[in-house]
Amino acid sequence: MLSALAGGLTAFAVVKGMQTDSLQKVVPSSEMQFRTVNLSHDNWPDFTYAAETAVDAVVYVKVISTATTTQPQSIFDYFFGYGTPQQREKVGSGSGVIIREDGYIVTNNHVIEGADKIQVTLNTNQTYDAVLVGADPATDVALLKIEAGGLPFIPFGDSDKLRLGEWVIAIGSPYNLRSTITAGIVSAKGRSMPNTSGEFRIESFIQTDAAVNPGNSGGALVDKNGNLVGINTAIISQTGSYAGYSFAVPSNMVKKIVSDLIDFGSVKRAVLGVTMQEISDKIAGDLKLSARNGVYIVEVSKGGAADKAGIKAGDILLSIDSVKVTSFATVQETVSRFSPGDVAEVIVLRDGKEIAFDVVFMGSAQENGSQAGDGSVAFYGSYIKEIPKEKLERLGLKNGVEIIELGQGKLMEAGATEGFIILYVNDQPVKTPQDVIDIVKKSKRSVFVEGVTPSGRSGYFGFGI
Repeated sequence: MLSALAGGLTAFAVVKGMQTDSLQKVVPSSEMQFRTVNLSHDNWPDFTYAAETAVDAVVYVKVISTATTTQPQSIFDYFFGYGTPQQREKVGSGSGVIIREDGYIVTNNHVIEGADKIQVTLNTNQTYDAVLVGADPATDVALLKIEAGGLPFIPFGDSDKLRLGEWVIAIGSPYNLRSTITAGIVSAKGRSMPNTSGEFRIESFIQTDAAVNPGNSGGALVDKNGNLVGINTAIISQTGSYAGYSFAVPSNMVKKIVSDLIDFGSVKRAVLGVTMQEISDKIAGDLKLSARNGVYIVEVSKGGAADKAGIKAGDILLSIDSVKVTSFATVQETVSRFSPGDVAEVIVLRDGKEIAFDVVFMGSAQENGSQAGDGSVAFYGSYIKEIPKEKLERLGLKNGVEIIELGQGKLMEAGATEGFIILYVNDQPVKTPQDVIDIVKKSKRSVFVEGVTPSGRSGYFGFGI
């Protein structure tokens, strides 16, 4: 009995000691970590309020255009290309968002492009004829107007405050299914897509995984509070249908475009006047950068906004108006919110030191008539300037306007060259850039330019407007 009792006590002591050691190894107090997460009721993905509030302000947009086709009447027409021209009606559709109770509606430019007639159907099944107020192909935004009042509308939200992983809903009419609502999260911000057309575009898309399909274009991207944070624009897909990636134009960009279209009928685009590139390993090494924040300024346009402010090639652009620069898209989106003449603080890194500049934005070179710092005037993506008297006398000319810088636009497409001297526009002599601008404004369909090439030969080119 004594031996059994002693053995039992010994076993109890051994087991007790092993349990203590085991607990100390599994949960050592020195390695325990705590994290507090606030999951209040407001943060749960309940979209009922946002959906019910916003759905009545999203409309169905029907676009009607006329296409001319040639209908062969006999076997000979097939071989020789003859036939009777016939007008055929082409119908397309998309979505739109009412942004004011007096009938202003935002949609995509690609939805209404080439339309002869635009009709808008509300969620109440009321149909109105819409008028195109204006469009901006660079951001793919267009503004419509219908004659109605007291309409439900979605207020603009602040797209800058969107956070990665935040819930959003997309509302539109995919495949003619009116008032369809899908949900997803913000997957990324500041996205751009490959540009194979070479057209001027401003892209800083909000990427989401909310299901978007053909017909959703121009519809609303809404946050949990029912505010408009984006206009659904595009998807990436190998089939043409939703494959997990959808993109929306940020509401802050849309708001600026819409304001310009209402106030001026066109977009007054600000330009910083720099050429940029991502910070490569070589640049980071040469400048001895400790972090790759911002973008590298390769070139500064002479007489542009950045040049006038004192920004130089080789600077690292860090922020614009307190917005940190992370990519080209960030710069484009931030600058697009300003108008010519606006002032913003731009911070660059130079020789290891941060320097702040007050930049006065200038107008886009694509806006005819805007003047650069050297006195030249923008003309369809290029710059023209009055020729000094001394040069006119040397060339044996009485008057003329010179193309001093050729850029992407109608002049380049028409075959013009730098140094070409414009003598006549639509058979009217020109002495100043303003003469050229005024004559073109009066032209209804086309512009014909005559002049002298840099080699002294007579030349001409034309383009449509």
